[in-house]
Amino acid sequence: MSHRLRAVACANRPDRTKNESGFTLIELLVVIVILGVLSGIVVFAVSGIQDRGNAAACKTDKKSVEVAVEAYFAKNGTYPPAGDPGWLELTSGVNQLLRSRPTGTGYTIALGINGSVTASGACT
Repeated sequence: MSHRLRAVACANRPDRTKNESGFTLIELLVVIVILGVLSGIVVFAVSGIQDRGNAAACKTDKKSVEVAVEAYFAKNGTYPPAGDPGWLELTSGVNQLLRSRPTGTGYTIALGINGSVTASGACT
């Protein structure tokens, strides 16, 4: 009788040799591991982007200040002395020479012997 029950049970079982649809647990685990590794690589690859962007913005701000001071000199024939209200013309008024305020604070503007203007300072 047990042979007869076994034959009926085997007859009701689906044939495993035909094309199966779906994934095995191992295949799913492999895909999850691969996605985890890829996401880890992406996180570490983009982690320094903001720092590099801030450094580039700082460099651009310094160059903008240098260009604005040169434009002031071209307009007025002289550089404004430290603390002079002429520095306000760089960022205010109708004829503003610097379109937006730099993001950093404490810029030092130096006039070189050859007439070059350089801005230095840390960005915040």
